[in-house]
Amino acid sequence: MNFARDVVDAAPPDRPALVALGRDGSRREIAFGEVADRSARLAGTLQARGVGRGDVVLTLVGNRPEWVEAMVACFRIGAVALPCNEQLRAGDLGQRLAVARPALIVVDERNLGELEAASPDCGVLVIPDDRIYDAEPAPAAELAPADPCLIVFTSGTSGEPKAVVHVQRYLPGQRVQAEHWFGPRAGELAWCTAASGWSKSARNVFIAPWLCGATALLHDGRFDPHERLDLLQRERVAVLCMAPTEYRVIAKRAQPRPIEGLRALVAAGEALDPETLGAWREATGLEIRDGYGQTETGQTTGNPVGAPARPGSMGKPLPGMRLWVEDGELVLDPATVPTFFGRYLGGPPPSGTWHTGDRVRQDDDGYLYFEGRSDDVIISAGYRIGPFEVESAIVEHPAVAEAAVVAHPDEERGSVVRAVVVLREGYEPSDALAGEIQDHVKRQTAPYKYPRVVHFADELPKTASGKVRRASLRG
Repeated sequence: MNFARDVVDAAPPDRPALVALGRDGSRREIAFGEVADRSARLAGTLQARGVGRGDVVLTLVGNRPEWVEAMVACFRIGAVALPCNEQLRAGDLGQRLAVARPALIVVDERNLGELEAASPDCGVLVIPDDRIYDAEPAPAAELAPADPCLIVFTSGTSGEPKAVVHVQRYLPGQRVQAEHWFGPRAGELAWCTAASGWSKSARNVFIAPWLCGATALLHDGRFDPHERLDLLQRERVAVLCMAPTEYRVIAKRAQPRPIEGLRALVAAGEALDPETLGAWREATGLEIRDGYGQTETGQTTGNPVGAPARPGSMGKPLPGMRLWVEDGELVLDPATVPTFFGRYLGGPPPSGTWHTGDRVRQDDDGYLYFEGRSDDVIISAGYRIGPFEVESAIVEHPAVAEAAVVAHPDEERGSVVRAVVVLREGYEPSDALAGEIQDHVKRQTAPYKYPRVVHFADELPKTASGKVRRASLRG
């Protein structure tokens, strides 16, 4: 198998592959023939720079055509793509560099400074630079289903984020969720708004649309609720996939409206509240069809295409996938999930039943309802945030002795990060110090992880063995 050959090269060369909207207001329509040629030439450049089959290529690029071309170039030659989000800071990048040890990095010029601060010890290609397309096109490698193709980092809970290695079957395996949940049709324009670097971005920004013969919309810009509605209307998007928080913010700040041609709305990452669901239903006549997946599993449930959505439910198991609720926890049979991961980098392949760590209930009709995490991961605006990274950044501040991080309810984001901080001697709690700690975290790690709520305490509640009892800090 080879996704580049079997999907990109096999498409009619004049069929639209991408509609790319730049931060400068530019708009480009890009056909499959151009994606095939440019990704093949970029793959040739990667090989000329020493990248071979199984080598890791880290990308630090926004939602622009060069990112897609770099991903397809890796798929073509059997290199392993490691897409990184632009919000990552030098510390985050340094951790990924140390774990994944990439052979080469593809970075766009606006992220070069942050990358350099992480001190990479491998070659770097900077875009935009048309010279990276000067090489002879590389042929497509013949790849096995279990060969690695993609690395995505999880959110850490009690330790550093783990590097999830997906294998080649993950790419064609997206057809299940693409056809039965996401649902774009041939010739339509599909828009998944996830930023490059997240597991949902690669699979639904372009892989799933292309498997269905649809065109993918790339928007290399920040989220603005009013602009989002304008773009949906101007571009005649047929299927929209957004984070629940984006739906929520638009409902509160921009008022959804009827969009000609828009026929399907999907979301995943956290449960949607009835108010947001109602606002979109009233304005568009469409139900937001929720779904569920993990970095390790890919999409595993969804409100099915063609069936009435169940408000508040993340749907049913996708066709062929075996999931069930055991003692209140969602578990699954990996052998039935074509997008299940191959291993954690440096570890053995997983074996046996997969326990998701998510508390779920199931109704009599088989629909599943998310009730919360079994561990301490914080889900905020669709981002999954491990407390360990945030706590580590907070305690690097000279005023902080100890810190614990938990979820705090928030009307728009579902939850935000709340930090409970114990100060060192000589420091006094104040709003100014709280703001200083927040700014410090933004500099140390991705800004979406910073504690939007900071509380000061004399001590942290702990177990007899000295572990912080985060459960007692929630609420």
